[in-house]
Amino acid sequence: MAYLDRVFHSLSDGTRRAVIAQLANGPASVGDLARRHHMALPSFMKHIRVLEESEIVISRKTGRVRMCELRPDALTAAQGWLEQERQVWEARLNQLDSFVETLAAKENARGHK
Repeated sequence: MAYLDRVFHSLSDGTRRAVIAQLANGPASVGDLARRHHMALPSFMKHIRVLEESEIVISRKTGRVRMCELRPDALTAAQGWLEQERQVWEARLNQLDSFVETLAAKENARGHK
């Protein structure tokens, strides 16, 4: 799976997006994160693994505690792709606006003759 695909796959799940939002406030232990989501630790760890595979989150084990940390720069690729798509769609919508205005002007010109 390509890098950008992994990032969007990570973002496709509400639990993972919530974890990203939580980690935006600073590092947290897997246990603390899992408690907030009311799910069993093995199920929650699957979400952490997906976030690690996309390199959005890194985790380190210190003793018995696994700490997670957000890597916000990992979202740069997704942000770039979204920006390109936004520009494409804005251009298309501008063309559509121009077309509709041209049709309206022609219709008004016909009505005033």
